[in-house]
Amino acid sequence: MVALITGIIGIVTAITIVILIRRDHLHVRYGMWWMVVAAIFAFLGLFPALFDKFAQYVGVSYPPILAFTIGAVVLVIKILIMDIERSHKEVKQLRLTQRLALLESDLRELQAAKSTGTTDDTEVRSKVDATES
Repeated sequence: MVALITGIIGIVTAITIVILIRRDHLHVRYGMWWMVVAAIFAFLGLFPALFDKFAQYVGVSYPPILAFTIGAVVLVIKILIMDIERSHKEVKQLRLTQRLALLESDLRELQAAKSTGTTDDTEVRSKVDATES
């Protein structure tokens, strides 16, 4: 009975993930990770004896401990990957913010120069070319 319930949980999780991906609430990249987790839940739920045999083969006398250990390791790896991705995004956001500040500063300078009439079109074009490169 427990095997059937765990299998159903895995299948429901997989269906929920597909719905979230289709509605654009979950990016496909992350959805695939969770689809693998749901498939493992369903597989191990429907065939728990396979996991027991694997635990026995590895030398673990109490199979649920192996499941919790593997789960904890997978969660730590997932958290590490998320932190790496977040760090990359923070660096990218910082660089974009700095670039935007520089472009806004240049724009203010050009507008001030143009309103006072102290600049010509060639100077404006050279400023624009310099910021685009």
